[in-house]
Amino acid sequence: MTLQQLKYAVVTAEKGTVSEAAASLYIAQPSLTKALKELEKEMGISIFNRTNKGVFVSKEGEVFLGYARQVLEQAALITEKYTHQSGGKQEFCVSTQHYSFAVNAFVDLIQVYGSDNYDFSLRETQTYEIIDDVARLKSEIGILYLNEFNETVLRKILKSNDLQFTELFEAKPHIFISDKNPLAQKAEVTMADLQPYPYLSFEQGEHNSFYYSEEIFSTEIRSKNIRVRDRATLFNLLIGLNGYTICSGVIDEELNGENIVAIPLTENGSMHIGYITKKHAVPSRLGSIYLDALKRYAKNS
Repeated sequence: MTLQQLKYAVVTAEKGTVSEAAASLYIAQPSLTKALKELEKEMGISIFNRTNKGVFVSKEGEVFLGYARQVLEQAALITEKYTHQSGGKQEFCVSTQHYSFAVNAFVDLIQVYGSDNYDFSLRETQTYEIIDDVARLKSEIGILYLNEFNETVLRKILKSNDLQFTELFEAKPHIFISDKNPLAQKAEVTMADLQPYPYLSFEQGEHNSFYYSEEIFSTEIRSKNIRVRDRATLFNLLIGLNGYTICSGVIDEELNGENIVAIPLTENGSMHIGYITKKHAVPSRLGSIYLDALKRYAKNS
């Protein structure tokens, strides 16, 4: 077993096909296939299940790749420390619904990591893609919420993808609005209070479903609906149109600006916000740092 073989396996898992992995590694596809088969033979396991649609990581492969990532990270650190050369770019990816604490934890990760050579990704994306990213190992960690409405369906989807959900904290329903909105002066608001105002939500693309909605009470009938893809656009519209969105109430002024406020919503309900990972997968060093940061912010939520 060599570090090169471990890198080949990790990249192949991320790309999902041997051809894409070979192209990104700048080697011939037959050479990559041979190297992966030799690694599997030496380890006595099948890291990948191969189909005509690509390769999928096996259950035993998930555990193996968790250790492989740790070995590659440690090798890179040794190279940087003792040869004063770059140990190669470290890669890490998180997929998340639109939460400021997920961004804050990502900032902490980069500050703790402290290297000049990395390639990290923070994907604020749709719920279906979060699950798919982690299932295909494109992201090590995904962040989303469960509640009474979506839990049965989403847990079934998570189980079918061999994923597990770990709760970080429970949040009561709030709204985000502009501080100039007339409702900003209220201690709490009702659904009736919100009737005249435009409702903003994050669109879920071709997999649009109430169960995938990022906002609770998604089945409510509203006369004014606006769907957006990114957080900055949503906040701009909250200010420009006096709109509102339903959320966890967790806000960060540095990231979201001083003009957005969170007001409690009187409706019964809660959001169990947490993260998803592959079952039995061993967290990478970077994954562990990120999860530690997430848990710190969760305690203050």
